[in-house]
Amino acid sequence: MSDHLIEPHGGELVDLMVDEARAKELKEASREWKSWDLTPRQMCDLELILNGGFSPLTGFLNKKDYESVCADMRLADGTLWPMPIMLDLPEDRASELSSGDKLALRDPEGTMLAVLTVEDVWTPDREAEAKSVFNSTDPDHAGVGHLLNNTHPCYVGGRLEGVQLPNHYDYVALRHTPARLRRQFADLGWRKVVAFQTRNPMHRAHQELTLRAAKELEANLLIHPVVGMTKPGDLDHYTRVRCYNALLPRYPQHTVKLSLLPLSMRMGGPREAVWHAIIRKNYGCTHLIVGRDHAGPGKDKAGNDYYGPYDAQELLSKHEEELGVTMVPFKLMVYLPDQDMYTPIDEVPEGTKSLNISGTELRQRLAEGREIPEWFTYPEVATELQRRHKPRSKQGFTVFFTGLSGAGKSTIANVLLVKLLEIGGRPVTLLDGDIVRTNLSSELGFSKEHRNLNIARIGYVASEITKNGGIAICAPIAPYAEVRKQVRDLIEPLGGYALAFVSTSLELCEQRDRKGLYAKARAGIIKEFTGISDPYETPTDVDIDLDTAKLTPEEAAQQVILHLEKEGYIGAKADR
Repeated sequence: MSDHLIEPHGGELVDLMVDEARAKELKEASREWKSWDLTPRQMCDLELILNGGFSPLTGFLNKKDYESVCADMRLADGTLWPMPIMLDLPEDRASELSSGDKLALRDPEGTMLAVLTVEDVWTPDREAEAKSVFNSTDPDHAGVGHLLNNTHPCYVGGRLEGVQLPNHYDYVALRHTPARLRRQFADLGWRKVVAFQTRNPMHRAHQELTLRAAKELEANLLIHPVVGMTKPGDLDHYTRVRCYNALLPRYPQHTVKLSLLPLSMRMGGPREAVWHAIIRKNYGCTHLIVGRDHAGPGKDKAGNDYYGPYDAQELLSKHEEELGVTMVPFKLMVYLPDQDMYTPIDEVPEGTKSLNISGTELRQRLAEGREIPEWFTYPEVATELQRRHKPRSKQGFTVFFTGLSGAGKSTIANVLLVKLLEIGGRPVTLLDGDIVRTNLSSELGFSKEHRNLNIARIGYVASEITKNGGIAICAPIAPYAEVRKQVRDLIEPLGGYALAFVSTSLELCEQRDRKGLYAKARAGIIKEFTGISDPYETPTDVDIDLDTAKLTPEEAAQQVILHLEKEGYIGAKADR
């Protein structure tokens, strides 16, 4: 491993922020321009372009730079840059723009943050981009999934003028621009700084890993966690920062610093490791710790990793001399109970007992309210995690019923409501299809777009109830799989979720039809009726299957209760 000394000021930083007079001029002129309210990812990208974190970028990539980055990990002028950073827009908005136009970029509250002078507008081949950048077109890969499913179809590139940086009201003292952090390093006399990238809480293995790296290099340590967008399902950054702060006193004084990075990760593995090194150089670091499967998205459906365990280390090591950032390789650390110490897994003598707790096991322990051993994490960190991760018996949850009209959803939901109120301990809210249509979605029709919007609204309300420790019982028809999945993905990180499919057959639903809706649908009087003139997509991710041809409402509700008890959301622990 090379150990060359690099000046901590790194390369030249781009400064795109305009002076007060120019900002005033741009704000006045913007009344005549088109504007765009930035998405959360675009907000992250914009901030790091404007503050110099993405130096040498001076804006969102134009088409020539984009194509070069995808193909060769370099800008068109040959500068190493591995990750395409463009402004994505819907077709109707992109079609309004031409080269030379000005586009005002605003935050969700409408505050203008920057002005983009348009150079290129184009429609990319996003599958080809996914293959080039992520070496995958599998939508289960977090980066690929976002690119293919959550990115607008058109790209806009051009130079930026910054009016103001996005506002942050959390952990203000820990949010440093690259220039400010460089100045602090200089004031402290820190000439050699090793950065540790993380999107997770840090436990004793991480503390040991970073401490060893700093000691071996005789360097200072920057803990530089990502607090922008990370992998879906990750722990919120508020909790993580409390954990980092709790860990800082465990390091030697005057050798460690915590700073927050507003980055939107792509989970791009090897390319992302090179990108992280460029960003850390801009922040004044000379070294970057790169561990196993750095910035990897996890495993595919077959249980295979998308990248080799040390692909990121290998790619970064090829470019570290050009970058001027030294890659510090570290492998998985495990605990040796007989020696009461941590050591790299490949240095454990044969036959020696070692311990480790996976992320899955940690989440399980937190969900069940079990002890987190002190050999794994320090008590002060465990306390913060336990504050955030209440045991399942104290979490909120959602039971989401789906099925045809007349299947029995509302009846079962009402029986379940009473049973859960009888158990007590949490507030319970029923979001029945007809009730929601009357009070939340009265202006909507029954097109697919409006049906999905109605379910999305139900999902949002249920997510807020779940997040705040309550129980939401939802009973719409919800005929489309895509929006049902969106609701699950929204709620599961916040608490419990169970999809209950009321699988009563169409024939039986028609026989029970007291309102005559099916007859009117078959006669063409009612249009877009699920099961007759509109499809019902049978769910494949069912948690509870309830066929009311075989179950009474009371029996069906009891099946739901038993499932919730099995999963730990109700029962003896909940009653205490």
